[in-house]
Amino acid sequence: MPPPTDAQQRARRVDPVAGTAFGVVHLEVPPATSGLAIGSLVAGIASIVVSLVVLCFGLVGADSGWGAWAAGAFAVLAGAAGVAGVALGVLGRRQISQVGPAASMRFQGRGLATSGVVCGIVGLAIALIAFFAALALQLAV
Repeated sequence: MPPPTDAQQRARRVDPVAGTAFGVVHLEVPPATSGLAIGSLVAGIASIVVSLVVLCFGLVGADSGWGAWAAGAFAVLAGAAGVAGVALGVLGRRQISQVGPAASMRFQGRGLATSGVVCGIVGLAIALIAFFAALALQLAV
């Protein structure tokens, strides 16, 4: 029994094999979403979430004297996630824009990669602002 028609792939081209009744079929390869772009978005969102933790710890612990220490520790984590989001986004955009042979794998997800870069930069900015605000609050108290 043949497979259903929606499961069949379209042939890109058929090259006949000389001297036989057979041919080589080159199938169309559907594009796949870039793993680098997905990783960029995940790391960028994680950077924003951890940056908000930096802000919360900096505000809550300012009176007790531990706010800047906790905010600094989480700011390092937020910074690492932000840098990872930006780096993976740049690499993902580069991977998506590469042009290969017709039968090679094609990637999509340029919007995911761009969103990851933007989220990474925003997460870095929030982490730095929140850390310096926590430091200023703790020094003022």
